[in-house]
Amino acid sequence: SSDVIHDSCDKAAKGDPNIKFVFCVSSFEGNPKAKTATGVADLVKVAIETAMANATSIGAIISKLLDNKTLDTYARHCLEDCSELYSGAGSSIQSGGKAFEGKDYGTANAEISSAMDAPDTCEEQFKEKKGYVSPLTQENNNFFQLLAIVLSFMDLVPK
Repeated sequence: SSDVIHDSCDKAAKGDPNIKFVFCVSSFEGNPKAKTATGVADLVKVAIETAMANATSIGAIISKLLDNKTLDTYARHCLEDCSELYSGAGSSIQSGGKAFEGKDYGTANAEISSAMDAPDTCEEQFKEKKGYVSPLTQENNNFFQLLAIVLSFMDLVPK
């Protein structure tokens, strides 16, 4: 199973400059479901679950940031938008996961791809106003990479 993880991550990292091999492997090696994966299709399911959990976690981080009473209006607005974006991304990932399980790979790909807009749009909002730095840069980058891994793994599944 470690071979399945390493082989799949190796192919994903070689095929997509957004995917780092070490990040990919470390995203799955600690996951018991990934350790029992017998093929890349099993890893797709784990990757989708991981991305869903990550979207939820980022939503919680955003909520915590919004609790800060000293946050200015612009930063608050950006974070509220990011919260909506991640909520939508979670729905897209869920739909993508269902489509994948139903072997509707085109829909699965479209849904996961649409979820990738969340981290980019969230990050860009902060950059639009001079002097603002996103407090979510690391989370946005990791989430984007997780979704890139899902898409890459889906491409590796024998159709």
